[in-house]
Amino acid sequence: MSHINYTRARPSKASVATEATVILLLAALTLLLVTHLPGEVFHPGSKSFIFAVGLIGAWRYSWWFVQAVRSVWYNRRMFPRLRAEADAVGARETPDALYILCTSFRIDTEVTFAVYDALIRDAADYGVPTTLFAAIADRSDVDIIDQVMEEHGWPDNVSVRYMFQKGDGKRSAMAEVLRAISRCMPTHRSLLVSMDGDIRIEPGTLERSLSFFLAKDDLGAITTNNNAVVIGNDVTKEWYDLRYAQRHLVMSSTSVSERLLVLTGRYSAFRADLATEPEFIELVENDHVEHWRFGNFKFLSGDDKSTWFWLLKHRWKMLYLPDVYVTGFEELPERRRFFKSTLDLMRRWFGNMLRTNGRAIALGPSRMGWFTWWSLVDQRLSMWTTLIGPTIAIMLTLFVRPSFIFAYLLWILMTRGLTSLVLAWQRGRWSALWVPMLYYNQLSGAILKTYVSFRFNRQKWSRQGISAGEPDDPRAARRQRLGGHFIHALYLGGLIFVLAVFGGIMAPADRLSIAAMTGAQPETLEEDAADNRWLALTLADAPEGGSVHLPAGHYRIDARFNDQVASLDRIRGTSLHGYGDPDDPTTLEVGTGLASQIRFGDTTLASAGKFDCDAQQPCQIQLAGHAIQLTALSLSLEGSHMEDNALAQNRQ
Repeated sequence: MSHINYTRARPSKASVATEATVILLLAALTLLLVTHLPGEVFHPGSKSFIFAVGLIGAWRYSWWFVQAVRSVWYNRRMFPRLRAEADAVGARETPDALYILCTSFRIDTEVTFAVYDALIRDAADYGVPTTLFAAIADRSDVDIIDQVMEEHGWPDNVSVRYMFQKGDGKRSAMAEVLRAISRCMPTHRSLLVSMDGDIRIEPGTLERSLSFFLAKDDLGAITTNNNAVVIGNDVTKEWYDLRYAQRHLVMSSTSVSERLLVLTGRYSAFRADLATEPEFIELVENDHVEHWRFGNFKFLSGDDKSTWFWLLKHRWKMLYLPDVYVTGFEELPERRRFFKSTLDLMRRWFGNMLRTNGRAIALGPSRMGWFTWWSLVDQRLSMWTTLIGPTIAIMLTLFVRPSFIFAYLLWILMTRGLTSLVLAWQRGRWSALWVPMLYYNQLSGAILKTYVSFRFNRQKWSRQGISAGEPDDPRAARRQRLGGHFIHALYLGGLIFVLAVFGGIMAPADRLSIAAMTGAQPETLEEDAADNRWLALTLADAPEGGSVHLPAGHYRIDARFNDQVASLDRIRGTSLHGYGDPDDPTTLEVGTGLASQIRFGDTTLASAGKFDCDAQQPCQIQLAGHAIQLTALSLSLEGSHMEDNALAQNRQ
């Protein structure tokens, strides 16, 4: 731990030097991309670019824009009215009793002192009869809390009860405290605050947060805004603050519907009579899921999701208080390994989300409203749609044109830059580090969510060093893991295949491909059929400046061939070569609408009717601004071969 005055420490942020360096790097990268971006990237026919970046991005950011607008509405219009009502009632009334559940596990003594010092001071100032249940793991915590009580003169309205944890997780400790509170027979006007042992509340937090219950009888729970005092480098500090900024926007948005997507364990308050319902306590202690592949397994962490689900199921309203801040003392599990630690944390958070998401969606929109319900559905969709952009960008860069990656990087800088500004507008501060971190969080988060969604029975709590969810039998656990790997691979393979087809990177097998693979001659098409599309795609898929070789047979193109070529991103092939065998030639029948675009010297096919194009005297066709050479091909105007066939039959 660093030398920090935890009692007075302010929220962490990156240094000015770090911010200036990142701003310069982002500006240099943007300038480099803009000045060296190939013009072909923005070709009007670039359907792959529009699909990868435009359509999916428009969908995702339109939903995010709706969230941002709702957040502004809640913070600027709706919440000030709720705040005024709560303050007016709070000035006249107080709860019958207050119970505080504070859980901690091997937290540093300086942090514990700062947390309980702020908590006991605020409870004493509030004046409501308060029972503080300290769910602790070490005997030394008792001495610290007693010292704090001594320094505050043992307030008359505050009493402390100590409950030692079993060491099997937070859930059992919470359940024991809730049962103890239930024996106190709390009324509907009694309240419960549930908080972590590394959260310091600000003066006035209890009064300014609990008054909302007095103003709204149908309010079941509230949660507050967060700040962080971070032990770590500048990147770690801004990573936590960015998460809190994103949390603020989503919480504010869902509060318009008087529902939330989680009741944060850092600091949330409930009606005590609800939190002491036997069903509520049972869910906190023994929450589990029955899964077709994993069987029945208990949840290790995620108590905040369990309490939230119970209130959602029973139609209780929930609110987010954006003007009430609590400060968390944050430190990565492994301070010097940023990526590993952040990924471990996100894996636990997303696992908690996914383990509860499905059953919450199953409740239906009638329990929570359409917006909250769709927000839950979007949690499932977003982990896949987020992967579409980078996946198709990589494929287009590798298989279509390398310059596409420049356009994608510019898109990332632009969209994440604008997103960071919107977050800063609501958070009240901005950091240049947010721009790359937004993309890191979104991409790594999507990958982790898809990974966890096939393995969400596997759980681990790094601080307490415990894990759960898998069978005790090593063989059964191995079968589960192999099943998860297999299903995950199927989903990812399906996603890549669909993107490759719709992005124009891969086309279904045409008759030429099938003929080449089987060694057979392509079947002759019906008279009204044409080879426009597959020939155009073959020219587009050819190597840069390469040739397309056609086997022996009869092919037909018409005026639609020009349209097919114009609709493609880019034509790479510069020539069409026939088989070149006089006994079994490659013939190409051309429609009248296209014949004027084929020339042999100064003569067009429209006027000549027939051409024999060879290596010494190739023909040429103009297609959507592209000049394609025709070699070793016999060309005929549409209808001329029918006349030849009829003449041959008459001679016979």
